[in-house]
Amino acid sequence: MLDDHGNRPSSAEIVGMAQTYYYDGHFKRPAVKLLPGEYVVGRHDELMCTVLGSCVSACMRDPVAGVSGMNHFLLPSTGRAEEDLTARYGVHAMELLINGLLRAGAKRQRIEVKLFGGANLMHSRTDDNVGHNNARFALAFMKQEGLGLVSQDLFGHEPRKIWYFPDTGRVMLRRLRLTRNDTIIRREVDYSRRLATRPDTGGEVDLFD
Repeated sequence: MLDDHGNRPSSAEIVGMAQTYYYDGHFKRPAVKLLPGEYVVGRHDELMCTVLGSCVSACMRDPVAGVSGMNHFLLPSTGRAEEDLTARYGVHAMELLINGLLRAGAKRQRIEVKLFGGANLMHSRTDDNVGHNNARFALAFMKQEGLGLVSQDLFGHEPRKIWYFPDTGRVMLRRLRLTRNDTIIRREVDYSRRLATRPDTGGEVDLFD
């Protein structure tokens, strides 16, 4: 991520898998844009943004420790009956973000969470679609782990673009129209295929304390 002088901060200031760092001229602050499968943890001065279709993003922060983060995840559609095989990817995405926050000084009981995304872009007439499955997983994970969910904007049929301001916890959301631009769908389909074909090691996920 770039600072006001166009310099990227040290690894001690920001961690994660996000690759797109820039200085946002409109909001006048350093920013990072997340793509499917990415996450980022940093200090409170970084703007975090992403575009969501079927995917879900969790925005998390510890206002006391001054650390925050965001992820962007999609459960793969494997066509297999075992739900734990697909849910493992969602758990892993949440684990990376939460453990990153804890390592940066956050306390689990102080973490505030906001959830976004999980749209049914294909307008499937059944409730069993990728987007809604992602949204249901995220809600179930919050409940199971006892995390502080303070707001959500999930389900529906429209993609969303969100801007997360960790210093205040504010989120700006814009609903998008899927007209001729199918970039969101193509990007998520490609990512889902890569997840579905990724070898499963059978290993257990080490959850945070």
